Amino acid sequence: MTTILIGLPQPRADALAAELALEGVDTDVAPPSALGARLDGVDAVVVPASRTLLTPAFILACDRAAVRVIPLGEHDSRLLARYGLAGSLAPDASGWEVLAALHEAESIAPSAPATSPNRVIAVWGPAGAPGRSIVAIQSAVELARHGRRTALVDADTVAPSISLLLGLSDEAPGIAAACRRAEMGALDDAELHRLSVVVPTSGGDISVLSGINRPSRWPELTASRVHAALRACRSWAQDSVVDVSAALDADDEVTFDVSGPRRHAATTAVLAEADIVLAVVSADPVGISRFLRDHAELSRLAPGTPIRVLVNKTRPGPLGIDARSQIRRTLERFAGVSDIAFLPFDDRATDAALLHARPPSEVAPRSAFVAAVRRAAASLVPEAPVATGGSSRGSSRVVRRLLRGPAARGA
Repeated sequence: MTTILIGLPQPRADALAAELALEGVDTDVAPPSALGARLDGVDAVVVPASRTLLTPAFILACDRAAVRVIPLGEHDSRLLARYGLAGSLAPDASGWEVLAALHEAESIAPSAPATSPNRVIAVWGPAGAPGRSIVAIQSAVELARHGRRTALVDADTVAPSISLLLGLSDEAPGIAAACRRAEMGALDDAELHRLSVVVPTSGGDISVLSGINRPSRWPELTASRVHAALRACRSWAQDSVVDVSAALDADDEVTFDVSGPRRHAATTAVLAEADIVLAVVSADPVGISRFLRDHAELSRLAPGTPIRVLVNKTRPGPLGIDARSQIRRTLERFAGVSDIAFLPFDDRATDAALLHARPPSEVAPRSAFVAAVRRAAASLVPEAPVATGGSSRGSSRVVRRLLRGPAARGA
């Protein structure tokens, strides 16, 4: 049976408890100051939508206890968005309205990572060049190494760079042409193959849909077009790795009173369509702070989508001793994030990749950065067997001879 904790002032708390009892719900009434100690065994808590009560500590306690927060009363939309909460109910909401809000929240609860054979993987990161594009490229290579048909899509409308990083012509039709064809209902596998460029790598071929060659062409990537193009990509490739810009235009709907194209509609459309979001964060105080500010909005734009945080450029310089533990504790405390992978700062590998316009694994196969991305990508492959082919370990003749020895003696 559902149990709801009510933290409203009297006599409103008792009145709401009586209404919920008529709906067959167990209730418990507590003063707002004592809510934190009464969360055990509770499914939801009803509280006033006020800054004095909705604090980071209270939201974190509810998250750890798996308790849903239902705010009542006049609210600040930015305050609720900061904590990933839906809009509050009216101050005089009845019991059935509270119960309906709880059931609606349960219907959009975060689900387990998608096991569908075809997926859209968004690569996002806050402003400040955390390394989104280079991580997207190497992730696509590693997914292809596992035998997945992989596409790499540049949907960045601010600073597209996939073509430059791979030495491709920026005059290719790419994502802009795919969006136009999708709007007309003429985008199929054959058309996507024609619009893309195949890039051979050590992990296998990846099909690249290049981005727009000038940021001023952003109106071509509308939300409806990007949604249609990504749905076509699902049938074309098993994994579509999509690089997007940092900006999240959540305030555009209230900033303008007319309907029209939004500057960063492509980013929000990709995040809404994604099955997995890889959030690339720079391992320094500025990068971590920017991620924490955007995390609530990212969760709102991708509700129920697993978010994997990749902390890039990890080194002790900006943070001092034990940088990884500091970052892990900060992200868990202020964002409730525990799914974290660290990518080391390997400037030699990334510089070589920039010089030769190739993925890092092609010019520095034994790079620590490549090995870290390989481990992160392996965790994204559904039921992926441990493969050593093409890696820096397990593929040498000495290792193969050692592995064959016990098998030969057993025979």
